[in-house]
Amino acid sequence: MNILGSTNFIHLNSLIFLSDIEVGKHLYLELNDITFHGQVLIVSSFVILLTLLFSFLGTSNKNIVPNGWQNFMESVVEFIKDIAQNQLGETAYRPWLPFIGTLFLFIFGCNWAGAIIPWKLIKLSEGEFGAPTNDINTTVALALLTSFMYFYAGLSTKGFGYFKRYIEPTPLLLPINILEDFTKPLSLSFRLFGNVLADELTVSVLTLLVPLIVPLPVMLLGVFASSVQALIFSTLAGAYIAEAVEGH
Repeated sequence: MNILGSTNFIHLNSLIFLSDIEVGKHLYLELNDITFHGQVLIVSSFVILLTLLFSFLGTSNKNIVPNGWQNFMESVVEFIKDIAQNQLGETAYRPWLPFIGTLFLFIFGCNWAGAIIPWKLIKLSEGEFGAPTNDINTTVALALLTSFMYFYAGLSTKGFGYFKRYIEPTPLLLPINILEDFTKPLSLSFRLFGNVLADELTVSVLTLLVPLIVPLPVMLLGVFASSVQALIFSTLAGAYIAEAVEGH
C-alpha cells in the first residue's frame, strides 16, 4: 500500500512539473498600434546583433594571413560558399550566396540560442524565451521568403518562359507541378518548426523530471540537431533556386 501511495505521489509531482511547461503562451508587445510576438522579436534581434558583431570582429582588422576572428569568419564564409556552390554550380552560385548565407546564419543562430542559452532563468509575464524557430510564424516566413526567391530566380533568368516548367514534360502534370510549389514551403516550415519545438520540449520535460545528469546528452544532441536543421534548410533553398534557374 505504501509503494502504491509513493507511486501515486511521484506521478502527481510529475504532472505538476509538466504543467509548468508553457506551450502556446506568448508575450505580445505593442508598437504604434502594431502587435509583435515579443519573444521572437527580442531573441531574433539578439541573434541578428550577435551575427553583426561577429561579422564586424572578423572584418575590422583584415590581414593577408588570417588569424583570430578573421580566420573564424573566413571559415564560416567558406562553409556557406560550399553549400551554395554544391547546389548551384561554379558559375551560378555567387548571386545567391548572400541569401543562402543569411538564411543559414539566422537559422543557425536562432536554433543555438534556444539550445544553449538558459532563457528559463528570465521570467516573463506570459510565456518564456526560446528559439525563434520554435514558432511556426517564423518558419513559415522563412519558407515563404525562400519560395519568393526561387520564383524570382526563375523569372529573372528565363522571363515568363519559366512557367513552361509546369507543363513539361506533359501538360497532364500541370496540377502536380502547381501542387509542388505549395508543398515546398509547407515542408520547409513544418520540418524546421517541428524539430526545434520537439527538441526544446524534450529537454524541458527531462530537466523537470530528472534535473541533473540525464538531460545533458539530450541537450548536446539538440545542439547537433539545431546545426543540421540550419544546414538542411539552406541546402534545400539552394536546391530550389538551382531548379528554378536550371537550363539557363
